[in-house]
Amino acid sequence: MVSKKDAISFHKKLNGKIFIESKIPKITNENLQLIYTPGVAEVCTEIFKHPKSKYELTSKANNVAIITDGTRILGLGDIGPDAALPVMEGKSVLYRKYGKINAFPICLATKEKEKIIETILAIEPVFGAINLEDIESPKVLDISKEIAKKLAIPVFHDDRHGTAVVTLAGLLNSLKIVEKKISKIKVVIAGAGSAGYCIAKLLHYSGCQNIIILDSKGAIYKNRKINMDEYKKELTKFTNKNEKGQLSETIKNADVFIGVSGIKNLLKPEMIKEMNQNAIVFALTNPHPEIDPVVAKKSGARIIATGSFRYENKINNAIVFPYLMRAILDLKIKKITLKILHATAFAIAGTIPERKLSEKFIIPSIDEKTLQKCITKTLEKIKQ
Repeated sequence: MVSKKDAISFHKKLNGKIFIESKIPKITNENLQLIYTPGVAEVCTEIFKHPKSKYELTSKANNVAIITDGTRILGLGDIGPDAALPVMEGKSVLYRKYGKINAFPICLATKEKEKIIETILAIEPVFGAINLEDIESPKVLDISKEIAKKLAIPVFHDDRHGTAVVTLAGLLNSLKIVEKKISKIKVVIAGAGSAGYCIAKLLHYSGCQNIIILDSKGAIYKNRKINMDEYKKELTKFTNKNEKGQLSETIKNADVFIGVSGIKNLLKPEMIKEMNQNAIVFALTNPHPEIDPVVAKKSGARIIATGSFRYENKINNAIVFPYLMRAILDLKIKKITLKILHATAFAIAGTIPERKLSEKFIIPSIDEKTLQKCITKTLEKIKQ
């Protein structure tokens, strides 16, 4: 168990988790003239005449901007851009370690949607991709949609895309164990923010026909009058044909619970007892899940996963974003689609042979050596 004292002491000792390092081991008078003046002027002129050459002559193709306003930090809520920086630095470390990507934390001192959009568009020349992170919904969905229209580089939203991919990957392997088909199961998703929104869309794309998604007001359904935005209205086109009420009502006869609610202990033991046999529980809220895994097991759930590295079955987007972004940059993918997310989830799930699957092992570890090869190879095929 990580203590507050240990975490703060570790960060204080490091004085920040990242730094920029030159690729040039030794600077001489000769290469200084190539790196900087006068030689660099020739490189600038080449890019000016042939803009696409920037991908070969600069680090742009390997640079990712991690953008946040600090309004939706993992389980902590709106704590602002300063307090968000440790999280973004941590993501930068994982990008570098597992994807060999230069990721820069950019924590913005504004919550205004238009200013955030304007800033992202203005810094685009430096980056090969944008990673939106921990921005409140539905604002972040508006930002993502708007900048994706205007940028020639991919826009990855990790809370949405990364979480949906790892959730589907874990579910695919769980369904193999309990011998159920995705087209036949009932899935209840608690949380209709960016993560819940994309999980629902990706599950539906994958063939799931019975999805109930809930927000703070209960089940989302067609023509509901309260607390509805355009994204929730979009969800009603393919989810929840006739169910209303709170989680305690909609959980009945469900095969799968997916929690991205941000609420500790939302799922009660008696609710799991209302689910179908061989229930699958993904309590993904961090740092405190919707139900303690031990309690969930005692209540009858067969497979339990959380979003925390504290427990078994780590359904955490950290095993997605470094590897998926590496493939996106290498394959020069410009738009992130459901087809790409679907293929990535199958690639991740497939890194575990069926003979090795178990109730306690449904998802590979972050340092699984075959992840990059499997994801890149899979996306290369669908791009052709």
